[in-house]
Amino acid sequence: MIEQLARSLLNDLKAAIPSSTSELPERELRSLLERTLRKMNLVSRDEFDAQQAVLMRTREKLEALEQQLAELETAAQDSSGS
Repeated sequence: MIEQLARSLLNDLKAAIPSSTSELPERELRSLLERTLRKMNLVSRDEFDAQQAVLMRTREKLEALEQQLAELETAAQDSSGS
């Protein structure tokens, strides 16, 4: 992924700066890009998808608990009002 991004960035730079096309150091650019991405504290797509699934399950459980609470409150009100 990083190589593909570095290559794409290098091609964009070559298009923007045509006079120094052959002098752009791809290996150094890739290294710089890797260091920059590490500093950004990014997560992989797999990690993101796993956390999204956990969040969805948690949200479903929360909604179920909210519904149970509402039913219990309604039942408590009905029994105290009768």
